[in-house]
Amino acid sequence: MIETVSPKQLLSCIQKSNSIKIIDVRTPAEFDEIHIQNVENIPLDQLDAATSDLNPGEDGFLYFICQSGGRSRRACEAMMTAGFTKVINIEGGTIACEAAGLPVVRGLKTISLERQVRISAGALVFTGVLMASCGTSYGMQSAGLFVAGFIGAGLVFAGITDTCGMAMIIAKMPWNQSRSSKTTCRTTGLLIALFIGTNCSLFAATHTKDSLIDARHKIMNQSAILIDVREPSEWSGGHLALAQSLPLSELRTSTENKLDGRLPRGKIIYCHCLSGGRCLEASRILSSYGYDARALRPGYTDLIDAGFVQADNK
Repeated sequence: MIETVSPKQLLSCIQKSNSIKIIDVRTPAEFDEIHIQNVENIPLDQLDAATSDLNPGEDGFLYFICQSGGRSRRACEAMMTAGFTKVINIEGGTIACEAAGLPVVRGLKTISLERQVRISAGALVFTGVLMASCGTSYGMQSAGLFVAGFIGAGLVFAGITDTCGMAMIIAKMPWNQSRSSKTTCRTTGLLIALFIGTNCSLFAATHTKDSLIDARHKIMNQSAILIDVREPSEWSGGHLALAQSLPLSELRTSTENKLDGRLPRGKIIYCHCLSGGRCLEASRILSSYGYDARALRPGYTDLIDAGFVQADNK
């Protein structure tokens, strides 16, 4: 059984003797933001390496503290496993100690590890749901469901065992090691920009809402054209009579000038492929050049089933 002490009891101990040994096992960034006076910072993931150098205070005990009491309890368990018997967990952590009136040292504001875990878990689940709902292929949709399900299962496991693998990983990130470096801000900004950019691309990857009947009518009366962005080998194996071939691999390397010689500016350009995935990228490329490009969700065989005529290769 791990022995505990309340913040008020700790304050009484400190008033009697300033030589008690208190170890704060939070990340350096959390420690820099706020910590009680006369404590030593040894992050939980570095505690094993430091156990041989730890000596108790005058009362013979080692006191452990964190943000709210969870990590310090695990620190006590680790120390007892390592052979230390006189360890005490400070109930409620730094939050409770500050509320109880213990003297604290304040620094720059930071985001606690617990909040970082909630933000990261929420962002991953949100991204997984977006991938599953907006994914352009079965593989992407399956990956999205796996990500969301994996994080959900991980949170359940963390709740049952009070052990969070994500927290252990995040605690090792550069921004949780030191708040004095400008690299921290750049790294955090880069991660935020990467997350936003990824999700924005998912939102942008949408198929046209034009019905196939309407699209076919516009192609027939020449107010729109249809391009097949599959590769030449796929095109030669069968294609639609109304379509023009413009492989995605060629489109990726084409310049605007080259495209102007092949595609009309005043018409809608419908893009199609085998299953509705590659045409999304093709439409984004064409739209970036100012074309009214629209991706068709139905694939090649679906278009044939919908009434589009297959070309005679003979």
